[in-house]
Amino acid sequence: MALHPAVAQFIASLPPAPPGPLNPEAMRAADESHVAPVEQRLPVHSVRDQVLPTPAGDVPVRVYQPSAADTHPVLVYFHGGAFFLGSLNTHDHVARALAHATQCAVVSVGYRLAPEHAFPAGLSDCYAVVEWIEKNGRAPGNGIGWDGQTLVVAGDSSGGNIAAAVAAKALDAGLKCITHQVLYYPSLDLDFDVERYASLKTNAVGNGLETAMLKPFNAFYIDSGADPADPLASPIKRADLSGLPPALIVTAEYDPLRDEGELYGRKLEQAGVPATIHRYESAAHGFVQHFSWLPEFQGVFAETADFIRNLE
Repeated sequence: MALHPAVAQFIASLPPAPPGPLNPEAMRAADESHVAPVEQRLPVHSVRDQVLPTPAGDVPVRVYQPSAADTHPVLVYFHGGAFFLGSLNTHDHVARALAHATQCAVVSVGYRLAPEHAFPAGLSDCYAVVEWIEKNGRAPGNGIGWDGQTLVVAGDSSGGNIAAAVAAKALDAGLKCITHQVLYYPSLDLDFDVERYASLKTNAVGNGLETAMLKPFNAFYIDSGADPADPLASPIKRADLSGLPPALIVTAEYDPLRDEGELYGRKLEQAGVPATIHRYESAAHGFVQHFSWLPEFQGVFAETADFIRNLE
């Protein structure tokens, strides 16, 4: 199936990248400038910014409550952006859609970014939020209202990397609260040898995210101390995947990262972990963030809800 025409048209309209090295501040400002006004976003019962005091420091989060109920399942969301882009604002619409579809309280994490913050600062923030919810999430008046039963970690792209790494850290630490992991077109292998996965070559150019962009975009994270050989930086390199929570892995047909996500799903299955792998045909990297309004892709949130409910 060909790349979706709406996606292809958008990619064709993009201006060429400016010459010279990447400028994180300018790129972040550009991303923020495209965030829709609040009144144009999907309404949910309540949205609240708060700061969680954790062993990693004070971590900002945005909590989306789907209803007035006192307790809910909780989905902790880690935004994408190659570890140096993205924010609570740029992925606000994704968190709203997840809260609406899953009826989970969604806790979106404003973790620290590279290059200003060295590895594993961002990962530590995300893990610390899960720890905080496990310890405090059921307490009255905490703003979260965890039901004490279902706790999902989820993320897109580099956020999927973080979700997988948080699940692994929790397993190793004996933290048993994570019940599901949801990885949208995850970046799971920071070794960008193009011979490693066929999709790095077949989807190298013309689909938005290009293989040649992977090294410079992830260089901020790697240069800050994230070793591509470390399973906490490249979760697919973890030797033993047994015991990890069941996974929903969503990939895109025209994504250079497609094959590593699907291989990770197969490795989970081989280790005895239930894994659902769904490749969205005609989709490109980033479609959950940018194109989930298209009829062909908007089912991704209902699929996520079904995955969570069917494994509760």
